Amino acid sequence: MEIVAGLLLALALGGMAFFSFVFSPLVFVKLPMETAGPFIRQVFPWYFLTIAAVFALAALALVPDYPGLAALAAGMAVLGGINRQVLMPRINRLRDRMLAGDEAAGPAFDKAHRASVGINLVQLSAAAVALAVVLSS
Repeated sequence: MEIVAGLLLALALGGMAFFSFVFSPLVFVKLPMETAGPFIRQVFPWYFLTIAAVFALAALALVPDYPGLAALAAGMAVLGGINRQVLMPRINRLRDRMLAGDEAAGPAFDKAHRASVGINLVQLSAAAVALAVVLSS
């Protein structure tokens, strides 16, 4: 199970790094804004779901040998669900209000977006730390 856990953590780390630092920025560089925004809205639910699922599977694989890391991975899966089910819909609603001219929505959008990015960075860091622990033993 240790090998499976390591592979799942590497998948989470690599997938998140690629999506965050390559894919998402390229969408906004290569596509017109009127296409990029709706496209990324369609991709993010799948991204958050995939990350939550990979962390959940990693948690299960970590239980026998690394119960503390299993709890960490389970927490990261929950954060992925929060990002998908709570923050992302709020971010989308606030962005729509901003585009409709509601200036008051801007600060709330910025706050919700920063929270989502923060969760993503915490998950990315947790995957790196957990992977390092698994690889070092």
